[in-house]
Amino acid sequence: MKSLKFLALLSIFAMLSPFGAFARDKNQHSVHIFDSVQVGSTQLKPGNYKVEWQGTGPAVQVNFMQFGKTLATVPATLKSNNELTHDEVVTDSTGSKALREIDFAHQKETLTFTQGGM
Repeated sequence: MKSLKFLALLSIFAMLSPFGAFARDKNQHSVHIFDSVQVGSTQLKPGNYKVEWQGTGPAVQVNFMQFGKTLATVPATLKSNNELTHDEVVTDSTGSKALREIDFAHQKETLTFTQGGM
């Protein structure tokens, strides 16, 4: 009887695991930043970052993470493009480079950052 309950529980967990992984990955992407950029009050150095956001949009909170540590959290607007884009980090070059937009490679999602969020 115990083994039957264990098997049933294991089967349910195995069926639900792919759905949890799919939902988790939906609101995050990796991005490579080639030059130092200003994100909120934080200056991010060149490197690879995990970009995570909470919410379905259009207004979201974005976390920039590196090596498991959150370095910056800023508001952004999540937009959908009609066509797939290349990985691109767009900056405003007046003064220090302020992050304006991230287009994710092979995705239809774009995060835009306003001056007020900087």
